[in-house]
Amino acid sequence: MRKHVGFLLGTVAGACLTLLVASPQGAHLFAVANAAAHSDSSNTYSQLNLFGEVFEKVKTDYVEKPEDSKLVEGAINGMISSLDPHSRYMNEKGWAEMQETTHGEFGGLGIEVTMEDGFVKVVAPIDDTPASRAGIMSGDVITSIDDDQIQGMTLDQAVNKMKGAPNSSIRLKIVRKDADKPIEVSITREIIRVRPVKYHVEGGDIGYIRITSFNEQTTEGLRKAIGDVQKQVPQDKLAGYVVDLRNNPGGLLDQAVSVTATLMQRGEVVSTRGRNPEETQRFTAHGGDMTKGKPLVVLINGGSASASEIVAGALHDHKRATLIGTRSFGKGSVQTIIPLGTGNGALALTTARYFTPSGHSIQALGIKPDIEVLQDVPDEFKTRSEIKGEASMRGHLSAEGAEQTGSQSYVPPDEKNDKALAAAFNQLRGVTVNADAKNADTKAAQKRPVPN
Repeated sequence: MRKHVGFLLGTVAGACLTLLVASPQGAHLFAVANAAAHSDSSNTYSQLNLFGEVFEKVKTDYVEKPEDSKLVEGAINGMISSLDPHSRYMNEKGWAEMQETTHGEFGGLGIEVTMEDGFVKVVAPIDDTPASRAGIMSGDVITSIDDDQIQGMTLDQAVNKMKGAPNSSIRLKIVRKDADKPIEVSITREIIRVRPVKYHVEGGDIGYIRITSFNEQTTEGLRKAIGDVQKQVPQDKLAGYVVDLRNNPGGLLDQAVSVTATLMQRGEVVSTRGRNPEETQRFTAHGGDMTKGKPLVVLINGGSASASEIVAGALHDHKRATLIGTRSFGKGSVQTIIPLGTGNGALALTTARYFTPSGHSIQALGIKPDIEVLQDVPDEFKTRSEIKGEASMRGHLSAEGAEQTGSQSYVPPDEKNDKALAAAFNQLRGVTVNADAKNADTKAAQKRPVPN
């Protein structure tokens, strides 16, 4: 996630000090606070001295002469990785590659990944990329790349190894839950042009729009999709839109806000709350809604994370859309990208939690759909059809409530077998399944009001 944060340190600190020394009691409080601050500083300096001592010992006594820059980068990576699963340091090369990814074009395989227990775990393959065509699935754990073991690498190092020149090949060793042995996959790299929005008209009366990621092209792609649907279907014949966010791992915060603003007239989209109350930010939609108030259904599942959850949560809280599918991933934290100067890369630091308009925190909880629909999963996919979610990640930020883990993420490749999609079409046409029927049997169909 990306956002802009301003800090007003001098004025705020000065005001606090003035207030604290305004009376004898205030003077006493200031003295106590000053002593505590001095104690904290002394402890910090002691720890930094320890780091300096270890650094010098390694430099002078290690069996081979190490590079200072590698030692410092390793120390930074160790510090940041101790915080939470989403904070990370990017060196200059990693920072440049991340910018390529958010622009929507890069060379590689086409998978969204995270680091878990020292290995790279697949969050979701991107549609129509070498990874998706090779059968890489959500939940796969990559243990080696071209016979180089992942364990011991940072996430950036592993991602950099998977990227490369178009038409070059790469071998991945993958572990799948309950599989008899690791699977080896050979993939040919391509230029990955992430087309974040795909769409078509279904049955002459419904606009189906799939959003696969939130990069700098997403809102523009959504607006084009809506415009094209409206050209193809007369307004009086258009039953509504399905916005499919299943297995969308997220992306840029500003795109999540502008996508939501394209689908509803006005109102708060999301708020972010950091460690200090004065850092709270609110993002709102103003007079957008290109759909002209037509009914919306949003599809989510266990692979819908971050920006996807912002959009789904906002549309749900404003009663602008019905959510269908399974509980979302639960990634409710915001990462601020902090450039560190020329040649030094950047820091992706978790700085806030985000909250839906109703004040609901998604962190380690996810979003529960209005209508839960479980897919029929073929035997060969059953061991990898469920994602454990944010709550299962080591070092994750705690939830504000009972944490929720595990949600189905399988999406049938053939739309004829897609129960959630069928339920969405039925909902827009005025007939839907009973919300209590988890397997979405059509025999439980009943009339339900369609949101406006």
